Amino acid sequence: MDRIDTQAAGDQQDLLHEHDNSLSSTATNPEATSLLPDVTFSTKENQPLLKRMGDDSLDFAETYQDDPEFAALIHDAESAIENGIMPERIYQGSSGSYYVKSVQQERIGVFKPKDEEPYGRLNPKWTKWMHKVCCPCCFGRSCLVPNQGYLSEAGASLVDQRLQLNIVPKTRVVALVSDTFNYTAIDRAKSKTKQSVSDRFPKVGRRFNRIGLPPKNGSFQVYVKGYQDAEEWLRKWEQDPLPEAMQKAFQLQFERLVILDYIIRNTDRGNDNWLIKCVRPDKEPESVLPIEDTVTWAPKVAEVKIAAIDNGLAFPFKHPDSWRAYPYHWAWLPQAKLPFSQETKDLVLPQLSDQTFVQEICDELYQLFRHDPGFDRQIFEKQMSVLRGQVLNLVQALKDDRSPLQLVQTPAVIVERKGQYGRVKGVNDGTHFTQSFQQSAPFFSWC
Repeated sequence: MDRIDTQAAGDQQDLLHEHDNSLSSTATNPEATSLLPDVTFSTKENQPLLKRMGDDSLDFAETYQDDPEFAALIHDAESAIENGIMPERIYQGSSGSYYVKSVQQERIGVFKPKDEEPYGRLNPKWTKWMHKVCCPCCFGRSCLVPNQGYLSEAGASLVDQRLQLNIVPKTRVVALVSDTFNYTAIDRAKSKTKQSVSDRFPKVGRRFNRIGLPPKNGSFQVYVKGYQDAEEWLRKWEQDPLPEAMQKAFQLQFERLVILDYIIRNTDRGNDNWLIKCVRPDKEPESVLPIEDTVTWAPKVAEVKIAAIDNGLAFPFKHPDSWRAYPYHWAWLPQAKLPFSQETKDLVLPQLSDQTFVQEICDELYQLFRHDPGFDRQIFEKQMSVLRGQVLNLVQALKDDRSPLQLVQTPAVIVERKGQYGRVKGVNDGTHFTQSFQQSAPFFSWC
């Protein structure tokens, strides 16, 4: 990938210089261009939309060799963009996020570019720009690392998979290119200029490493179908409660949401950013069977599931201690007053009680976070200190048969790591942990 110049004027000078050199070399040696190896060139046609490991612009993108299904999904998204089926901007929310479609024009994912996050430099939503300009003292969340929402989305999916919670739609870091993304005028002008030069002087265009717009790094979350905002279902269930069996199933799913949010310390979990899928055969009209029973009709099975989306404001480097507490809104639901079930304990307690397992999660998060341009090792260690403290409180709550409501009332704990792990996996090389309580508290404790 070619490195993008910071000024359009400088880029135009380079284009003219390349053009002049090409014409002069071609005049002296007409076969000079044809002798150059074709493998060193890349054109608009063969430029990949998804950048892989090793590309200069996104050396931390995953290769997905361990996940053929996700790789096929991304390939479908690339093919759709190449065929003119562009991602569609989502107008809800405060960031630039997009529905990514397949070749069949069906939604298959949600892409959230790093530079279009709520406080990113290319955020297309004017509300956050006004917030930044008019209220700089209340700008952003002081406990979060700015512009790492895409890593937080992927990190939540990582924790979900490691604990086998299976409530976060698979999310990984990718890079995509689309005309519908928000680019600067300079980037669009450079792309247009290079394309014009390439069309007019094909041999010169072959020397460009990239002709199109630059790829955007961001999180790609698999799109889930048949789900609705939790707020809608919770309001319906107040008037028409679920059957007992479905209530138990929902309780188990709800506890998994609690565990995920508590471990990653989600600061933005309202009832409008997690989803519920509910199938109630007892409330649906009976279907009329055909006269000729030539088709096997499968009856609908009762189902209730949760999808934890919008995890971009998690993994703080300290507990909220400024203006707002950023509480978990699910703590006010009646399900939060019930003690954790034995099924949930059997699922996560053996793993979270193992210090090595917790450290493995921290190491995997390190491999994910470390490639961000703004990565800071000390800040990351603070993020993991908060995570370990949350795990410590959660393990104790599970052992003591507490409820999610009692869990969130536990004093905030920070577990810092001292020393370094040895080169041999699982061998402790002078590493120890220190536990402390966060003394400061936010001014407003209910928002």
